[in-house]
Amino acid sequence: MTEQLPVAVVGAGPIGLTTALGLQHYGIPYVLLEEDATLSSDTKAGTTLSRTLEIWNRYGAVDRILGAALRIDEIGDIDRATNTPRASVQLAELVNDTQFPFVINLPQQKMEPLLAAALSEPVRTQHRMTSFEVRDDRVVLQLETPDGPQELEASYLLACDGGRSRIRDALGVKVVGQTLPERYMLIDVVVDLDVDNARDYPYLAYFADKSEWMVLIRQPDNWRFLFPLAAGADTPGDEDLLVKVKQFIGEVDRIELLGSVVYNVHHRVAEEWTRDRKVFLMGDAAHLITPMWALGLNTGALDASNLPWRLAWVLRGWASPSLLDGYEREQRPVAIEGSGEMAEAARKYMSFQRGAVTENTGPWATAYNRTLLSVRLDVEGVGDWSMVATSAAPPAVRAGDRAPDLVLQSPTGRTTIHDLCKDSFVALYFTDVRRRPEIPQNGSPALQHYAVSRWDAPHDSGLRDRALFDPGSVTTNRYGVPPESVVLIRPDGHIAAVAPMGPGVAEDLYKHVTGREVP
Repeated sequence: MTEQLPVAVVGAGPIGLTTALGLQHYGIPYVLLEEDATLSSDTKAGTTLSRTLEIWNRYGAVDRILGAALRIDEIGDIDRATNTPRASVQLAELVNDTQFPFVINLPQQKMEPLLAAALSEPVRTQHRMTSFEVRDDRVVLQLETPDGPQELEASYLLACDGGRSRIRDALGVKVVGQTLPERYMLIDVVVDLDVDNARDYPYLAYFADKSEWMVLIRQPDNWRFLFPLAAGADTPGDEDLLVKVKQFIGEVDRIELLGSVVYNVHHRVAEEWTRDRKVFLMGDAAHLITPMWALGLNTGALDASNLPWRLAWVLRGWASPSLLDGYEREQRPVAIEGSGEMAEAARKYMSFQRGAVTENTGPWATAYNRTLLSVRLDVEGVGDWSMVATSAAPPAVRAGDRAPDLVLQSPTGRTTIHDLCKDSFVALYFTDVRRRPEIPQNGSPALQHYAVSRWDAPHDSGLRDRALFDPGSVTTNRYGVPPESVVLIRPDGHIAAVAPMGPGVAEDLYKHVTGREVP
């Protein structure tokens, strides 16, 4: 057997790092290339949503992040003119959906080193890709390195090289959409709004206003403010910035400016995300999203959740190469019509413009939309997807939904649904173990089978090793599928199919998704 070529990941920003963590998790050799000498030190993204925390948890990096971050269970919504709160988003509504019913605030320049520290292979800094060639069974990269020119052969090339992606340009892929005339300004300040100048704002709060909205973000050791700059406006000086902050928060006894950055605002998406099933665009190389409601980085994290398991299954021979086609089919509409439009609607909502999003959806749906992104993927390629939950209560799960992550009791102790599926497909059989249902033995690393029942499997039932105890039917009720149903969950935590139980059903569903028999 020939040695497997590594997957080349170009760009060590948050999406490149997360993608490399995903490849590492599935045991796929990789090289992570970064042309700069160090990771980013710029003031960038500050809020990470629950769905991204789930992804980092699957890839073994979330504990490092949580230890450094500030956790927040409420997203505030404040009318600036009156300084009165509107309905805030209460994230505790999600306790039966995720192990992370909160968001976190952590600056990107502090996040990236923590993600890099979870990698077993160091980032290859000062490695600039100058060109590449796609061949039948590999991609050949030409690199400039501190040791001179080098050639690297890779099984796949993943472009995580940002909004000015050289890889995208080399492919001749066009980017369509718009760049807004206004820019955003982000500033970090030291100010005490907890004790001496107590304001009691939620640690993530959106101040809506017709003339000038603002976002307040409490970082672990300072406060961050984000606001728009009018088209053509000069960048404010340091004193002007502090005056602007006080226009929102009022007078304070002491305030110090730490840093600031101005950036353009986009809603632009690449027309093509893959080439020859060998080169894939990810993150900002594929889509530039208005960074409202934290939809920039967190949309890219969805790419880094969707692609690595597909590559692993194909490289192991557990799936047909056609499985790779699902990456663009599923993620591109999320970026174009999902995150992009939601972020643009949020921007309008903040400035009281027409076309603004209205969220008369109830507390659960609002929390679900804002932190778990409410993404139902188009798993069958028929245009059936969504990114907005509208029901007052959680509906029954459907194919494409992110699987709700609840705690179940296994024969050896506590587990969660996302823990069960992080390394394989999982078939959950919602049934009554007292009736001794036919549940296949677990004989494949690619597909595992478990009964879910409010009755604990007796030791003489023959099901003890593959039965999950569901006290009070909490998980059964949350999934809401008919009795005697099987739910097939993919390794990325999305539901591949829901079907009636029957002999060989899960195996048939697996073959339909992957194009191969269960190994």
